[in-house]
Amino acid sequence: MEPESGTPGASLPASEVVGPESSFSRREVIQSISVQGAGWLSSPLWSPRSKARKAKLEGEMSSDGAWLDDHSDFTSAYFSRRASVINDPQADMTPRFLKSMGNLDIISHKDRCDCQDSHDLHDPLMKALHRRTSVPVTPILSAPVDPNSVPCGLGEGCPWMRGLLGGGLRWMGSVAELCQGALNHAGELLAAEGCALSLVRKIYSGESDLEEVISLTANGCSQAHQKILQGVMELVLATVSPINLRDAQKDPKFKVDSKQCLKIRTVLSVPIKNHRREVLGVVVMINKRKGCDSHPAFTSMDEKVLSNHMDVLGMVLENIQLYESSRQEAKRSQALIEMAQVLSREHHSFEVLLSKMAATIMPFTHAQYCTIFIPSDQTSVTEDDQIIFSCVIHLECEELGSTCQIYRREHNISDIDLSHACETMRTTETVNMAKSSIESERSTICCPVRNERSENVIAVCQLMNKRTRDSDELEPFNRYDERLLEDLAVYCGLALQYAQAVQMTEVRRASIEVTEEILAYHLTATEEDIKALQETTISSAESLNILDFHFTDFGLPEDATTQATVRMFLDLNLVQDFNIDYKSLCQWVLTVRRGYRSHVPYHNWSHALSTAQSMFAMLMATDQLQKNFSRLEILALMIATLNHDIDHRGVSNSYIERSQQPLAQLYGHSSLENHHYNLCIFILNNTGSQILSNLSDEDHRAVLHMIKRAILATNLNIYMQRRGEFFSLAEKSRVNWRSEKQRDLLRSMLMTASDLSAITKPWPEQKRIANLVAMEFFAQGDKEREEFKTKPIDVMDRENSTRLPYMQVEYIDEICLPLYKAVSKLFDSCSPLVNACKKNRKNWLHLAEGTREENLEDNCSLYFETEISEEEERGAEHLAKEQNT
Repeated sequence: MEPESGTPGASLPASEVVGPESSFSRREVIQSISVQGAGWLSSPLWSPRSKARKAKLEGEMSSDGAWLDDHSDFTSAYFSRRASVINDPQADMTPRFLKSMGNLDIISHKDRCDCQDSHDLHDPLMKALHRRTSVPVTPILSAPVDPNSVPCGLGEGCPWMRGLLGGGLRWMGSVAELCQGALNHAGELLAAEGCALSLVRKIYSGESDLEEVISLTANGCSQAHQKILQGVMELVLATVSPINLRDAQKDPKFKVDSKQCLKIRTVLSVPIKNHRREVLGVVVMINKRKGCDSHPAFTSMDEKVLSNHMDVLGMVLENIQLYESSRQEAKRSQALIEMAQVLSREHHSFEVLLSKMAATIMPFTHAQYCTIFIPSDQTSVTEDDQIIFSCVIHLECEELGSTCQIYRREHNISDIDLSHACETMRTTETVNMAKSSIESERSTICCPVRNERSENVIAVCQLMNKRTRDSDELEPFNRYDERLLEDLAVYCGLALQYAQAVQMTEVRRASIEVTEEILAYHLTATEEDIKALQETTISSAESLNILDFHFTDFGLPEDATTQATVRMFLDLNLVQDFNIDYKSLCQWVLTVRRGYRSHVPYHNWSHALSTAQSMFAMLMATDQLQKNFSRLEILALMIATLNHDIDHRGVSNSYIERSQQPLAQLYGHSSLENHHYNLCIFILNNTGSQILSNLSDEDHRAVLHMIKRAILATNLNIYMQRRGEFFSLAEKSRVNWRSEKQRDLLRSMLMTASDLSAITKPWPEQKRIANLVAMEFFAQGDKEREEFKTKPIDVMDRENSTRLPYMQVEYIDEICLPLYKAVSKLFDSCSPLVNACKKNRKNWLHLAEGTREENLEDNCSLYFETEISEEEERGAEHLAKEQNT
């Protein structure tokens, strides 16, 4: 529990941290209590029958008298019992509302002190002294009491209990103030020379323990006596029963030879319980002051009176603890939200980010200094190695009344004490110096900052000099401060990892830019090639035969292929319509050609040119297509066909995904198609190849979108998903091509028709291309068999090479022919495609049947050869038998 009850000065707007010697302004935070003045009424034991129960409980009760008037039944019963106590010391002074609860009967041991002389305290007490104290508590110690004060039971009754029950939460203040008031009243009531109160805190395992932090205020009490009294309190906690020692001097442990030490004559210790009879703390009283008796001792009545008051305290204390705990959690939540907001903003450096987050928790912990130590990358944390910190962020808080200013100071690392930070780096645990024997170090706490993945310590956060609210005295940091510092450590870890990620991203971005620069240099055509193509007279489409559906580039010179590409753009009027620079067009065509890998058997520049030519032939032969499509769509289709397989590696998407290549990690699906599109954009943006530079921004975005859709459509999986819709469209008598959805579907199907157009080429060319495809597929199958230790699919299995004609027939029937039939139904001018496809199917089927007959002949020949060899063997055996006879 936090000792003070007030709100920590303020909340700090982290955005106001601006750097070294800069000031952090803090605004005043006013904690509002939703239900004031009657928070203790939430106790499960209290169910008042008065009108106050029905009220909304807004604000404080006007006075104690108002509360007593509102609870007249309790008031009359209480004061009558108090009066009877004066006349009859043996009267039961338990309040009726306590006595009515069976589990709140006050423990009374008459003449307990008479038998304490023979009570063997040595063994259990020594065991309690050696118990490990693992849970922090908050001892509240009384000041010397005033012997002239009015004892409880005189005048108008118990002033402490009446004020406690009538004051409400706001009057009670914090747990510390509540316990201090109870302790002062009990000390006066029992005429004790010294007293202490410790609260119990439970650890996560459910165990409870006590730990004395501040010694008794009684003058002359030695450390040995304080340790023994701590053992007495722990014994009370363990047995949940009071202990009354009438003559402590009979116990040798209480005897001290030094004349300056206070002699402990009598000890009375009782537990503090809540309404569930759970122990919340322990109170101890020592040395009843001398009155009439020469050797006064705490009586059974003293024990009963103290237990009575502590039971009332326990009831109220639990609610106060819950209230203060919720208040602290609210402040902690506020700090967490502010740190999260700081982390979510963009910052120029991680030093500023860490400074703002550290400045957020300083007002809540009342720390004067906050330092963040960041070790160098070369530091290895061992016992013998010296830890070197590369960066130290030091903040200082200056209190200014209800607000404070936080500055970031530039300090030399040699001027800052690094011992606690180094210890935290080595132990990797939070270090709280609250128990340090050196008074100047007690107000210091360090917490490690861990990497979320590796759990390595990457920094240390340190708080120093916790100031009290009303004075400049230093006090130790409590568990609440530890939790706030640990929260800061978590956010600092995230901030450091974020800073490292940003730094790595910047480095990788720079690396990518260098790589792109190298790629552009090696990919771009030479000036000689560009100039040669630019100055060459481009042959006509007729002479290049690019208007024919049966076009083949087999035997065509490489220079002629680039001229044919330029001619397509010229004849489609794309150069004129979009004001394309002619030199840029020549460089772009040559650069795209260099983008294809020459060692790939099928998916190379020849295939790209054949695909573009098929699209060009369909557009030129079909006026309806040019009418349905806009000029921008035609430009997108021509660019897409030339780039749809650029930088193909000769393997499929499935192989790239199974081998976990970078392309698969980069795109996830349709890896090759996405790569083709991105490389296409890279070339279009390359200096000198920007053929779209004269488009408006809107047209530029539109054409890039259509290019991407067209290239992705060449994935056969997408074709199989969408072709049903296209086939249904082909069955309609009339189609509305004004619909963007239907035109997008048509563009996709035309891309696939152009991509598969090798199946429509003349038979010699078709057979040559099929062998190239089989070579590429079988090479992938060999890789899969070697790398994955699995049998590849049939079309990629080299063992099925003799079944190539069968597979070609299946390929035509399932993939190609249905598409070309649908295109021909929509556009009669494309009928040569379906006719050529049927002819090639017939040739592949004939070849398949011929292969089957050859296989049958081979099988028959093998059968006859086997029969002949068996006849010869039988004849040789018979001849051998005759010779032997």
